[in-house]
Amino acid sequence: MWLEIFLATVLGLVIYLFVSRKKEETLLIGDGWWGAGKKPTIAEDESIRPFTVETSEEEIKDLHRRIDETRFTPPLEDSSFRCGFNLDYLKKVTDYWRNTFDWKKQVDILNQYPHFKTKIEGIDIHFLHAKPPNVPPGQRTKPLLMLHGWPGSFYEFYKIIPLLIDPKSHGLSDEHIFEVICPSIPGYGFSEASHKQGFNSMAAARIFYKLMLRLGFQEFYVQGGDWGSSIGTVMAQIAPKHVKGLHLNMAFLTTNMFFRITSLMLGRWFPGLVGFQERDIQLLYPVKRIWSTIFQESGYLHIQATKPDTVGCALNNSPVGLAAYILEKFSSWTDLEFRNLEDGGLEKKYSLDDLLTNVMLYWVSGTIVSSQRFYRENLMKGLGHEKHEKIPVYVPTGLATFPNELLHCPRSWARLKYQNIVSYTYMPRGGHFAAFEEPALLAQDIRQFIGRGGQQGPSVLQDTMFATGAIGAWVSRSQDQAHLVGGRRRSTTRRGRGWGLLGPGSPLRSESSSPAWWGGRQSIGCGDPPCV
Repeated sequence: MWLEIFLATVLGLVIYLFVSRKKEETLLIGDGWWGAGKKPTIAEDESIRPFTVETSEEEIKDLHRRIDETRFTPPLEDSSFRCGFNLDYLKKVTDYWRNTFDWKKQVDILNQYPHFKTKIEGIDIHFLHAKPPNVPPGQRTKPLLMLHGWPGSFYEFYKIIPLLIDPKSHGLSDEHIFEVICPSIPGYGFSEASHKQGFNSMAAARIFYKLMLRLGFQEFYVQGGDWGSSIGTVMAQIAPKHVKGLHLNMAFLTTNMFFRITSLMLGRWFPGLVGFQERDIQLLYPVKRIWSTIFQESGYLHIQATKPDTVGCALNNSPVGLAAYILEKFSSWTDLEFRNLEDGGLEKKYSLDDLLTNVMLYWVSGTIVSSQRFYRENLMKGLGHEKHEKIPVYVPTGLATFPNELLHCPRSWARLKYQNIVSYTYMPRGGHFAAFEEPALLAQDIRQFIGRGGQQGPSVLQDTMFATGAIGAWVSRSQDQAHLVGGRRRSTTRRGRGWGLLGPGSPLRSESSSPAWWGGRQSIGCGDPPCV
């Protein structure tokens, strides 16, 4: 009976993958206008203007007045962070914010790197541009665009930037020296929000692509997590000739749902069949844990994807409410177990100064509402409906999977979207806010990814079948693969295409003594040097 169910499931999956093969598609760059009113007929001002983060006594007085007028509700007994931000601990944070936190000092820290603004598609785009203090003769810096998400900001990268632009001063090799560009997503921080509906990841990707060209970079690398992952992925799709490499610390897939659900059903007993490694099994099972996490941690997402302005009105008028809303995410998204601690574990990983600086960037800019609208613009049509969600990425890609990330993406799933994974690293620790929490680990993984030269080497090609799994490799090879600029087809090898699933060259066939599809495992690699 179980054998019949298993064979029927596999056959159904194979038929589904065969009939759902993608045809050649092109993702065009397009254009947009997000400024107020109609697009002017005159050319847009393309000047790049210096920008300084500033504050005033009036701003601080208004903040303190609002903090003083906060009404607190007693928390439930022994509730810790399971009901949200613990209100007893919130009083401690508020007291520190009101009486100890030095915003002027933090403004000086923010201004340690040069900031700029430039107008693109009708709105002002803010970014910082950190250049290395010293570059050895004959060596060229590598431009790296680093993209934040929600509820983060460009400040997330302040601890990793020194490791990238001045590695030798931090005990690292100067083989790879970067200059780092960190923009604020439009509607976040000091970037102007769109005045029109429809501003999504595609629009943000196009704007950041134009930004890099305006800065004079014809080739560059992109790194991102959260929304930065989505935006960076689209950048790799619209400008593959310019994006030399894409490094992500979060891979969020919205298509191939049937394969992923089926692989979850089979992977517990036949991990090799679907390309799961031992670490994948530890992070994915029991499956009920995943559903529990989604249920407990996605309430905000439904609100922000439907009616962001309503809750945003309250958050934009209460600094303490804003802090509770944002910092609760820095607790549970760093480690779900922190929900069981009275202080949410916040000070285990971060300082209150760093956390409140991030909150202040939302408060002083008044962008909590516009930042939440980004969810609605990306998700209101549903998942998997946008063209960029349906086509692959061919740019060399590195993935760093942190164990406390909310949703784990095995390499076998990632390869359905990212066709040229040159680096996949199981990180030893860390959660959603990788650059903020574990800057050294993330910097190390970025450096080893760049060190692979943006080329897919033999070792990666050899473990393709094991990394993707028998079924995943088959669908990956059976999809028509097109270059995304000008509609040019990439030349790819598609072994095993067709019905001969157990014949020579088939992804279900293994040369090892024990069949790979039954449960054989092969190391995927953890980066070079190892991440410890």
